[in-house]
Amino acid sequence: MIYHRKPDWLIRENLVTDETLFLNRRNLMAGFGAGTGLAMLGQAVDAAVPEAPFTPVPSLNAGFADAGRRVTVESITSKYNNFYEFGSSKRISAEAQKLSTDDWVIQIDGMVDKPFQIGIEDLIKRTGIEERIVRHRCVEAWSMVVPWIGFPMAKLVALAKPQSGAKYIRFETFMDTKVAKEQKAAWYPWPYVEGFTMAEATNELAFMVVGAYGKVLHKQFGAPLRVHMPWKFGFKSIKSIVKVTFTDKRPVGFWESLQKKEYGFWANVNPAVDHRRWTQATEKPLDSDDRIPTQIFNGYGAQVAHLYDGMDDLGDRLWR
Repeated sequence: MIYHRKPDWLIRENLVTDETLFLNRRNLMAGFGAGTGLAMLGQAVDAAVPEAPFTPVPSLNAGFADAGRRVTVESITSKYNNFYEFGSSKRISAEAQKLSTDDWVIQIDGMVDKPFQIGIEDLIKRTGIEERIVRHRCVEAWSMVVPWIGFPMAKLVALAKPQSGAKYIRFETFMDTKVAKEQKAAWYPWPYVEGFTMAEATNELAFMVVGAYGKVLHKQFGAPLRVHMPWKFGFKSIKSIVKVTFTDKRPVGFWESLQKKEYGFWANVNPAVDHRRWTQATEKPLDSDDRIPTQIFNGYGAQVAHLYDGMDDLGDRLWR
């Protein structure tokens, strides 16, 4: 007899998005082409921040078709964002529209065979895109589920051709005080920087995001290119990337440089290790008034726990 074992990240079925609703959304997207369809869908959430849909519609990765919870509606996630370059409030979506993503270029350098620059359109063509429905857990103890569009970070690593001595990948955000007024604040270590080990970067969960909800990525989400590491706290998922560096030295992230006891390098979701100012044992989904239990590695332990084998005092090291 064959038994089907449910993934350990699944929770109650009544929290999962109704399949017909999700498939209808994808079918609607597939039925639209250029012209009128682009305009209509671009205005579906907020006429002030229109974004064009991807055509053709990216295929849904079957391994990430169900996050165990319902997808958080776009009208919430597109207006509740951390993006300190544009302000410390969550309501920065309008301010973020000042960022121009036209002709966006990413620099690849460091310990690679040949440093180069690549435009975002060319990068997408060379890597391909897919859709994944995954959880996002903020260090501030709120959470959401988003249908991201993008490509595995491992494809970026392969394209860069890092040298054997490279141990880390370092990401850097744009720097432009004319459009991002908070970058004028001298008490912050701009530009925003984050980094990962090569093992983390090439794990199947590590994802480079270029879209969401069937559309080109909203600017407040970190357009045109951001990271999403679903087993780590959200501050590790750096936005609006302009530079990728391969190095043998561990990068010090933006928040780690400010307060490493609260925002460490690993920053893996761990309900057993509280933040210095609040518990991490539970979280509040953005579309709910209830709090739910937080899972180790945000529920993705089967895919990533092996990356941290052999660490002493596992819970403490995961956080710091």
